[in-house]
Amino acid sequence: MFVSKMTLNQSSLFGQVDDLQDLTFIERPIRRSLKTAEEIEKLTVDEDLNDIERAVYLLSSGQDVQRASVIINLPNLVRQNPAETFRRVVPKVREVLHVAGADMQLAAAGSFLTLLQDDIVLIQTHTHSILQIVLLNLDHRDTVVSNAWLETLLSAIDALPKETIRQEILSPLVSKAQLSQSLQARLASCRILGKVACKFESPIVKKDLLPLVRSLCQDVEYEVRSCMCRQLENIARGIGLDHTKAAVLPELVELARDEGSTVRLAAFDTIINLLEMFDSDDRTRVIFPLVKTFCEKCFKADEAVLASLSFQYGKLCHGLSASFTEEQHLWFLEFYKKLCVLGLQHENGHSDNQVYPLELESKYALVRRNCAYNFPAMVLFADPNHFLTELYPTFSSLCNDPEITVRRTMAEGFHEIVKLLGPNVHFIHKELVVLLQDDSLEVLDALLSHLQETLELATSRGEGPGPESKLIVPELVPALAAAEQKAALSLRWRVHERLLQRYACLPRVVSADQIYFRFLQRMFAIVTTNNVLPVQREAARTLCMFLRYNRKQEQRQEIIGKVLQELAQGRSYWNRLRYLDLCEIAMELFSKAYFCKHFLIQALELVNDPVANVRYKLCHMLPQLRSTIRLPADKHLLQQLEFCVRKLLCREKDKDVVATVRKTVLELDKMDITEPYHKRHERDLLDQKKEKEETLLLEMEQLERQQSEAKLTSEKHTEKKRRDSKTGLSGTKGLSGSTSGATLSTSSGKELRKAKLARSRSLSSHPTTPKMANPDKTLKVKDSGSCPGKGKNLLPMNADEALRSHHFSVAAASSVLSPTPSASSMPVLIRSNTTNTLVDHPHQHQHRSSTLDHRSTNGSKDTQSRKLSIQRKSNSFGMQSGRE
Repeated sequence: MFVSKMTLNQSSLFGQVDDLQDLTFIERPIRRSLKTAEEIEKLTVDEDLNDIERAVYLLSSGQDVQRASVIINLPNLVRQNPAETFRRVVPKVREVLHVAGADMQLAAAGSFLTLLQDDIVLIQTHTHSILQIVLLNLDHRDTVVSNAWLETLLSAIDALPKETIRQEILSPLVSKAQLSQSLQARLASCRILGKVACKFESPIVKKDLLPLVRSLCQDVEYEVRSCMCRQLENIARGIGLDHTKAAVLPELVELARDEGSTVRLAAFDTIINLLEMFDSDDRTRVIFPLVKTFCEKCFKADEAVLASLSFQYGKLCHGLSASFTEEQHLWFLEFYKKLCVLGLQHENGHSDNQVYPLELESKYALVRRNCAYNFPAMVLFADPNHFLTELYPTFSSLCNDPEITVRRTMAEGFHEIVKLLGPNVHFIHKELVVLLQDDSLEVLDALLSHLQETLELATSRGEGPGPESKLIVPELVPALAAAEQKAALSLRWRVHERLLQRYACLPRVVSADQIYFRFLQRMFAIVTTNNVLPVQREAARTLCMFLRYNRKQEQRQEIIGKVLQELAQGRSYWNRLRYLDLCEIAMELFSKAYFCKHFLIQALELVNDPVANVRYKLCHMLPQLRSTIRLPADKHLLQQLEFCVRKLLCREKDKDVVATVRKTVLELDKMDITEPYHKRHERDLLDQKKEKEETLLLEMEQLERQQSEAKLTSEKHTEKKRRDSKTGLSGTKGLSGSTSGATLSTSSGKELRKAKLARSRSLSSHPTTPKMANPDKTLKVKDSGSCPGKGKNLLPMNADEALRSHHFSVAAASSVLSPTPSASSMPVLIRSNTTNTLVDHPHQHQHRSSTLDHRSTNGSKDTQSRKLSIQRKSNSFGMQSGRE
């Protein structure tokens, strides 16, 4: 067996060697020159000839390449010498074009179009000669060539005067539109009629062009009828609103009932484009029955026309919506729902197990994709307030369609649907998560285009009454994390880069804790382990954005520490380079003070890096780092930067780094001199704004912490009061319900004294004191604490703190909402609010202190009088008891 294997391998090897040997015999001698001496002699032209003579000679006896070069250079010849060019060169070009090939014909069409459009030709006779050549070649036997000359003519019509068009184009057009002419000539006549209709007044169009239009609309060939039908829009706009109803609408109605499907489709498209030119009566009596019949026929028989119908459906519904009755509105909405599930379900809603041919299935998928494209328009047509009942099942079906193109189209227009739904956006939170978790990366890529806008609108307006409005909270963050993982595992790194770029908006969408625990570690992993540099840099930018808007001091410190540990002090030089990239991003996002405090020193320490690439990049960044240093406050940082530059100049051995350092030193010397004052001032204002925002974030963090502490304190106090009240109530019930002898024996003396005291009060002539409080209330006060005065004063203090915290939160929210906080915004408001709350105006303080003293003196007098009255009553009671 092994011998047989060896012989097979040897035979295959020898066969390959034989094949290589055969290749040596196939070699041909290589030609040293591409042209022979005879060919070179034919291509040689006398140098003494001027440009006109050379062009005439080449057109007469040159080769095709030389003739084509003359035709391409024709506009330059006309600019240099127009009279001689039109007298000698253009007639030769006309002769050559009779026998020229397609390439030369296309080159001539482009040159003549340049002559007509660029105002090079100023004389009427020259225009006449050019247009004669163009019209002559319209009947070329090659369709590509004739279409090229037709496009030249149509483009030139915009630049030609009316009189030239009337004489040179309309006169031969009458003969070319006759039935005896070729199909190609009649098709060209249709397009020329549509183009010139907008150049003339309404009476001329009605008198000279409309008879030709009617003749071509009734042509025997369906291609001509279809072409002329598509030009009826221009004809209608040319004759105006008054004549459109009488002249154009009957032709459209007749063409819409044509036996050819392409003619019907052309009529349908033209009707949609002309809807604004028909009045309400025409729309109701003529257009709606016509369109309804067309839709029904297409749905049952013609799938090719159905694709175009589905693409125009949104425009059709909006054009006719003002004239619809409720029944007609409902019919169009139901027909749209049928189109959205075409090829997926039967009309009765059951699953369709029928296997369609591949061509038919692709047509159905195109129809559903067009429906997805028109879905935002249909939301507006059906009213966003009725979205849940009318369109939500259709919307869910399109988002879960088996075709990727349909789901991708829904993802592209998702932000429009979110805008339209407004406060009802919570209805589609589930579908947003579904599209984020789609298996196809194309769908995710389509969603990324407006992901920031979609997420912000979905979370800010998602406040519905039902539980479905909260679907976004538990499911959005895992979906976003899964989408990033899927993009990272794919080979399409640009999609991953765009996704990370869009994730910079997450601080405005999800909480800081969710970002910290779900996304932050992932950003570090991408920066340190990903192999694509643009992806790493975008992850570093997103990481800086997370740090910029994080409002927890502990988390910020931990993030910065991790950046310094894993990047600035990383073992891999690649990570240290990424730290310098992150420093460039941080200089854009943070203020100078923040950057110098947390990032600058570690960047300057990389001057001692053992890898030359890191030092090389640091040298390039030195001017940027110098711009973050503010004097005289950061003088020590400037000294450290100058020390780094001196160290590089003295000790650096790498030639590239040395050359870069020398250039950088020159830039550093020129920085303060060459920069204009207004640019420096603008940069300083921007830095002040950044610093103010950072200060605002710190103050908001402190306020949130104070609010949370106050809330915890109030909750604890409320819980304690509730427990004490429960114990007080139980004690009161025990006292009031007990009839035991022990209780009577212990309280008999007190009860006797109370009864005697009450009887003495009724007999005395002194004013009576207020009635005693409810015993339950007295028990509550006694049980609430040993010091009743403190217990009474505690509740007003808590209410005052709650009021201040509410005032702070309102001020913070107002400052956050302002895009550009002024100098008198949030921080000043916070300080003024606290001072207003805690420290009043001195006059008010004196007034309040005086009133408090007055109340305290009055209160002391009242208590003294009450004590005296009680003593007198007790003495009188003692005298009475002695008498008794």
